[in-house]
Order: sequence, then structure tokens, then C-alpha cells
Amino acid sequence: MNIGQAASASGVSAKMIRHYETTGLIPKAARAYSGYRRYDERDIHTLRFIRRARTAGFSTAQIKKLLSLWQDRQRPAREVKELASAHLSDLQMRIAELQTIAHALTQLIAHCHGDERPQCPILDNLAGDDSAPRGELR
Repeated sequence: MNIGQAASASGVSAKMIRHYETTGLIPKAARAYSGYRRYDERDIHTLRFIRRARTAGFSTAQIKKLLSLWQDRQRPAREVKELASAHLSDLQMRIAELQTIAHALTQLIAHCHGDERPQCPILDNLAGDDSAPRGELR
């Protein structure tokens, strides 16, 4: 199938398929006599794997490692679990950071009158004004 058909079958855009080829995440596609890229079911399966890994938030480097492990039938499952566990820890840390930011914004919004006055604790905080209410984003 051509790149448009591969994109449709895999759920990965043609632009991203080209990008994955350029970055080496997937091998360069076979070419038809006419020069068009050609993909088979194995390629579609790999693209779906990448799409699902992206949806799970894995980075390109992590996906490259996951692909390597997936294609190695002798791989120890321990390596896959370690990679996934490290990714989960990173996600949990980022969630905690986002919750802290959300709490700080909630506090700042609560202190902002939101009326015609020029005073705004949100802007004061972003500017680093020490008189801004606590719950800061610094």
C-alpha cells in the first residue's frame, strides 16, 4: 500500500510516517518502480505500535527502545517493565508538578478581583513582585 493508505490503516499521518523514517524510528520504506513508498502489513503493525506508545506518552527514544525489545523475541520482560516503570515515575512526578501549579493558580485567581482596577496579583506574581499573595508560581 502507498503512504496514504498506510496512514489510514495505521492511524498515523503521512507526515508523521515520513518523520519517523527521517529520524530512524522506522526503516526507510521500500519503493515502487514509480518511486512511491510501499508499505506492507508488518509496517502497519509497527506504525500502530508506535501510535499506541505515543498515546501512552513515551518519548521517541523510549519508543525506539520499546520497538527494539518488541522485535527481539529473546528479550527479558524485565527490561520492558523497567522502562515502563521509569516512564510511569516520570509521569507521576510531572502530574505532581502540574497539581502544584494548578493549586498556585487557584490561589492567585482567588486573590484577583477581576474588575476594573489595575492591580492584579496574577501579573504581580509573574513579575516576581514580593507583595504578591502566596501560592506562587516561582
